[in-house]
Amino acid sequence: MSRPVARLLVVLLGVLTSLAVAGPAAAHVGGEAAGSDFDARVVSVTPHVPGLTVRVLQFGDELELVNDTGTEVVVPGYSDEPYLRIGPDGVWRNANSPATYVNLDRYAQVDLPDNAVRGAEPDWVQVSTQPHYVWHDHRTHWMSEDVLPPAVAADPGSAHTVFGWTVPLVHGDTEVEVAGVLTWSPPPAPWLVWPVHLALVLVALAAGLLARTPRPLGALLLVGAAAAVWHAATTPEPPVSISSHAGAVVSALLPALTAALVASLGFRAARRGRGAMTGLLAVVLGWLMLVQGLPDVDVLWSANVLTDGPQAAARVAVGLLLALGVGFVAGGIAAVRRFREVAPHDGAVPERPVPVG
Repeated sequence: MSRPVARLLVVLLGVLTSLAVAGPAAAHVGGEAAGSDFDARVVSVTPHVPGLTVRVLQFGDELELVNDTGTEVVVPGYSDEPYLRIGPDGVWRNANSPATYVNLDRYAQVDLPDNAVRGAEPDWVQVSTQPHYVWHDHRTHWMSEDVLPPAVAADPGSAHTVFGWTVPLVHGDTEVEVAGVLTWSPPPAPWLVWPVHLALVLVALAAGLLARTPRPLGALLLVGAAAAVWHAATTPEPPVSISSHAGAVVSALLPALTAALVASLGFRAARRGRGAMTGLLAVVLGWLMLVQGLPDVDVLWSANVLTDGPQAAARVAVGLLLALGVGFVAGGIAAVRRFREVAPHDGAVPERPVPVG
């Protein structure tokens, strides 16, 4: 086995190992969307209760409540019936609350069991031993599937406040109100963004298919690696019940750092004029970038992005992962076929790669 092939096998093994040990990392822990035109946020929690935090997840699809106060919090359902109890001994859910069942479907299209009626005696079932919980709440998102809010339908080119929302809580004997707002923003114009993505694909393809040397392709590999590392480093904070923020970032960084290693080896090979090896590493990097970028593809046509960094930078990073990823796979294959590396004689300087075909 030649030394270049052996090195490539080591790289591939590293890629597979990192993907095997890396958990669900990206912006949509649990497989949810990474982009949306809607966005919900908490405006205030009144009165302020130290140790009690409420956060909106998935653009308004879920609420997360963390109760570190030592006093139980009761979350009422939609008919003011007791729905959740979140306290030091964990989380208890009322099996007789209609909210227990309508919250299972985003648009509340469910049949209620006979026991789920307003005024029924609570039947508490423990669902967690931790003082925090994430649940779907219909008060925080738009409830009409495939129908835009009237203001949005009338003027889809402008940003709109869809409605303000409130979720009541009871902390001990104190009534608490979580107030928030749901907004809608226009998505990026397709005629503006898609030509850019296509151009990136063509640039990467041309670097492998047309360039006289592998150096342009090698330089582009570094751009792709930078996008992968940025995308991983800005992984948003996941629900407390799933994992820690640090754990999510570390999990995301494993494949990203592997991508950086592959890009570094490819850039080094390009500097040395080893076109076929540069092409092989471009194929590996392109595949790895697509693995990272495809789960977040909805970012490309959405106004809002789940990220801990600037939203514009997150959208650019995903665009680079996908466009350059496709270009690297195709351009890398082309480079492998075009460049013929001549083995050096004893003590001789390696010849420059010779494009063939």
